[in-house]
Amino acid sequence: MEWSDLRIFLAISRTRTLLGAARMLNSSQPTVGRRIQALEAALGHKLFQRTASGFMLTDEGEQVLHHTEQIENNIHAMERNLIGREQMLSGHLKVSSSDWFGIHVLSEYIAEFSKINPNITVELNTDFRQLNLQKREADIVFRIIPFKDPDIVQRKVLAMNYALYANKEMKIDLTKKEQTLNIITMDGQFSEMPDNIWLRKKLSHANVVFMSNSRQAQAQYCLTSDAIAVLPTALGDSFHGLHRVELDETLPQRNVWIGYHKDLRQLSRLRAFIDYVSEKLSSDTRFIS
Repeated sequence: MEWSDLRIFLAISRTRTLLGAARMLNSSQPTVGRRIQALEAALGHKLFQRTASGFMLTDEGEQVLHHTEQIENNIHAMERNLIGREQMLSGHLKVSSSDWFGIHVLSEYIAEFSKINPNITVELNTDFRQLNLQKREADIVFRIIPFKDPDIVQRKVLAMNYALYANKEMKIDLTKKEQTLNIITMDGQFSEMPDNIWLRKKLSHANVVFMSNSRQAQAQYCLTSDAIAVLPTALGDSFHGLHRVELDETLPQRNVWIGYHKDLRQLSRLRAFIDYVSEKLSSDTRFIS
């Protein structure tokens, strides 16, 4: 039995299809099909039931999944421990954040950090998904939701301010109840974010004309339309064609958290990056009220 075959087994169990597993592993569908058949033959059990909705685990498959996930976790732990022993300021760092924060904030910081530390390669992944630090989908994650896993070291690095924006050609007076307004909101999966809830309550009769999980896309849409949007002020203020709409109240703030796996806390390049970015954020006038 080979670990490569177990990886294929895991990929099929997670995607439910041979094609999905092949894409996840950067392989081909026929190869994935042959290797899972070989694994089933080696174990002497059928691991999957082929159904109209995809590959479903058999009882034997569920047992194999439990043990294989333990093996996977042990391999990731070994990798993290080995990486955590490195002391030189060189190597690779995988950083993840939301799209706008990566574009308008981190990219600038990373460029400056790279000049100081040319032997460290920083890979920035702007993704709305909550990447798995256990599996090293990222080494460092910036996000507005605190981490719940006890193995994750986290720190609050920023209090994010928000404001209501419109393009500069629009004159908006929210005291006029008879007007019909168009608004831009987060999509359904982020509908319960505080700023989204505030916007729906404040403008309950407005027309929702655009929804996106990307703040960058919201700002761009706001710039070229007659719709208004709640945006982080560090993003909205960077668009010269937008202006803040006057309000008689302050919008809810959100905290920005940075997290990394505890096994990496002795990694010199990770500590150097976090210290550098934390210091830059503390003095960045875009985030000082």
